[in-house]
Amino acid sequence: MKSLAPSDEDLLERFQRAAFNYFLEHANNENGLVSDKSTPGAPASIAAVGFGLSGYPIGVERGWLTRDAAARRTLATLQFFWNSEQSEDPFATGYKGFFYHFLDMKSGKRVWQSELSMIDTALLLAGILVVGTYFDQDGASEKEIRHLADAIYTRVDWQWARGAQETLRQGWKPEAGFLHYGWEGYSEAIILYVLGLASPSHPIAADCYAGWTSTYQWENIYGQEFLYAGPLFIHHFSHAWIDFAGIQDPFMREKNCDYFENTKRATFVQQEYARRNPYEYEGYGENCWGFSAGEGPGYRNISIGSKTRQFFGYTARGVPFGPDDGTICPSAMLSSLPFAPDISLAALRHLSSRYPQVIANYALPSGFNPTFQGIDPTGLVTEGRLGLDQGITLLMIENFRSGLIWKLMRQCPTIAIGLSRAGFAGGWLK
Repeated sequence: MKSLAPSDEDLLERFQRAAFNYFLEHANNENGLVSDKSTPGAPASIAAVGFGLSGYPIGVERGWLTRDAAARRTLATLQFFWNSEQSEDPFATGYKGFFYHFLDMKSGKRVWQSELSMIDTALLLAGILVVGTYFDQDGASEKEIRHLADAIYTRVDWQWARGAQETLRQGWKPEAGFLHYGWEGYSEAIILYVLGLASPSHPIAADCYAGWTSTYQWENIYGQEFLYAGPLFIHHFSHAWIDFAGIQDPFMREKNCDYFENTKRATFVQQEYARRNPYEYEGYGENCWGFSAGEGPGYRNISIGSKTRQFFGYTARGVPFGPDDGTICPSAMLSSLPFAPDISLAALRHLSSRYPQVIANYALPSGFNPTFQGIDPTGLVTEGRLGLDQGITLLMIENFRSGLIWKLMRQCPTIAIGLSRAGFAGGWLK
């Protein structure tokens, strides 16, 4: 437990509880699917399901959900994914052990002609491994949770997902086959490679991971040397489940760094960018930063004051190379807590006092844009909430407060095996 002032502890409790409630309010209790967004009619996101599964143990430990209720929700989810159709049919739920990015909330069938997503399946599997580790009691329900968690993970054909290429592909569609791009440059894909390397049935080889890290881009920005990625979600997602502090792969050993320290540096780059504010957006400053994937004002050009501003809808905003349209992602502030707690808490307090319209009921929107005060006195606050935002907020606050998810995944043999096969060593892996 971190030592915090009572007011900060209370503030984190409120934001974390609101994030947790998303997975109670926007889930189908019959099949465990979680809505991508809180707006009516939104499909399920398999990555949001992974965050939701990871959140149930947090709810139990925090006293927000009974263990039996969490186990029922978990079991319904795992039974659905195990029994759902795996085939080349365009309306199946998955294929080769992977799952489509977006599914119908009721039927669980593919929607929007979405891709069979390797990374989103990995985020789902990370949640499945969390519950497979957490529910360790002898009752029938918890035994079945462990059995299904292992079966769903073991079924995945990671070798197939390379598509005869050196690195894992990003996706596949029954209409056209593999998408014509793979993973290049640092991204949230470490969790993907760790799970692929550890597979007991269809593992990828270590050279697959090495091939990916060879595309990394090391930068010096504002005096910070770090492995570059513009949006903060890239620096956060794998960290939601894996404690990278003190462990290094070959790339990080060469740089005398680790991925935890790297994310810390990326956080300070974001703060410094907001402080410098090169494009003179409203609100930016040392206590107002956070650039990540999320929703915005929409794709349009608007004259505000003496400037014509270009705005975007849903996009992955990043710094310092953009894109940037004045939109702040509040979840990026909170998700940075384990890495830079002082500036994250200061940003949270500033957000709460300066922009109370953003945090109604402590439920964070995907984005807000103070520059829109030139059009709307309250600025723009995006409608609805995104499951991914709520999930990363929930897990990272818990990792900051207690380290629960990191502790669980350190107990999961799959994670240790995958990290070791990727060349990680040191720290807790000893």
